[in-house]
Amino acid sequence: MTALMIQGTGSDVGKSLLVAGLCRAARNRGLRVLPFKPQNMSNNAAVTSDGGEIGRAQALQALACGVEPRVDMNPVLLKPETDIGAQVIVQGRRLGSYAARAYGGLKPQLAAAVMDSFSRLRAQADLVIVEGAGSPAEVNLRHGDIANMGFACAADVPVVLVGDIDRGGVIAQIVGTQAVLEPGDTAMIAGFVINRFRGDPRLFDDGYRLIEARTGWRGFGVVPWFADARLLPAEDALDLAPAGGGPVKVVCLGLSRIANFDDLDPLKMEPGLSVQMLMPGQAIPGDAGLVIVPGTKSTRGDLAFLRDQGWDIDLLAHHRRGGRILGICGGYQMLGRSVSDPEGLEGPPGITAGLGLLQVDTVMHPHKRLARVRGTHAGTGLVVSGYEIHIGTTQGPDRARPFAHVEGRPEGARSADGRVEGSYLHGMFAEDRFRSDWVAALGAVPGATCYGAAVDGVLDRLAVHLEAHVDVGALLALAR
Repeated sequence: MTALMIQGTGSDVGKSLLVAGLCRAARNRGLRVLPFKPQNMSNNAAVTSDGGEIGRAQALQALACGVEPRVDMNPVLLKPETDIGAQVIVQGRRLGSYAARAYGGLKPQLAAAVMDSFSRLRAQADLVIVEGAGSPAEVNLRHGDIANMGFACAADVPVVLVGDIDRGGVIAQIVGTQAVLEPGDTAMIAGFVINRFRGDPRLFDDGYRLIEARTGWRGFGVVPWFADARLLPAEDALDLAPAGGGPVKVVCLGLSRIANFDDLDPLKMEPGLSVQMLMPGQAIPGDAGLVIVPGTKSTRGDLAFLRDQGWDIDLLAHHRRGGRILGICGGYQMLGRSVSDPEGLEGPPGITAGLGLLQVDTVMHPHKRLARVRGTHAGTGLVVSGYEIHIGTTQGPDRARPFAHVEGRPEGARSADGRVEGSYLHGMFAEDRFRSDWVAALGAVPGATCYGAAVDGVLDRLAVHLEAHVDVGALLALAR
């Protein structure tokens, strides 16, 4: 029934990971702990047990707590569709798409949903660990804030500020944050943590004491770089560095509005594969065994982006060479003959020619399918499971050769030669037997990794790491 908030001096300072580790550490201490993030901005979403969607990071934090993810853990999720607009998800459901200028007008409504969800979580736990978004130093956004100090003050939740020493200037990050905050907000901050230190942490002793002296805040520890973080689902596609050194190359196209790219995470653990996120301007390698066209928040927009990179030509060449192609969700839609958006749900109304590698057509409609599913892979008969999170329906001749059978219906499509496949099923590679068979079909030797157990083991090691370098007991004692 108490709560503590972790805020950062900026985006991507490691807040999500620290919250996950603290959640596991608190659970290991026998506490009923739940995660909460009032507002998140990410196209990497998870489908919850109560049939909604939240940010993928909160789903990982729920796993760290040993509970099922649910919509109250992330009541406001912003999913960017353009540079100036986003789809707004409130308590797991699509509210609509809004330009950035219009978002401010929604904040009173969103604040009510945030406090409603937080109150429910707080009543169900001994401790709620809250994650901020961006930085409280963005004081130009303070009016109507629901993500950082606005929430902390409204809910009376003490704050610990996290600085990232790896990006440099951590003293200025923390001291500067205090300098721009209003006194009432400053009073909510109880201390700080230094994150991502490489080398001997004692070398920062003088800097640590300087921050304490300048701010009057207590330091709760210096967290060394946690290398195994790369094995956990990434929230930002920019975090997806090449993984593995196996002989079979798997390439994923780094689309401009890429979504749910955690589909790659289980493949990154396979020793027989080398997994690469292809960045704009890079050509699809001629020796790639599999090219994945991933999910996207803007199918027609990313079709144009894909063509601008020349990847449409590369994909055709890859297919002629005998390579395999897998389209997931929006990527599946792109592989077809056409994508039609008559109501302008993802941009201006219209129709866009697809890549023509699958004989199917997609029509967008307002209803979003959100479901966890379990079925049978058509090619092997193996169990395949995951989740669907998409708008649009896809029909056409290649649907007669489905990718899978889910809930008694055919799902996805395959080309006549079997080398191009499309599916709406995210998370399929987390199913160990299915992934092993897929890896073997690519000509690689499958590993013996149990993906779920591997992720859980990383969370255990993360908790031990924090216990060794942070005064976790004193930090949790701040909660009220």
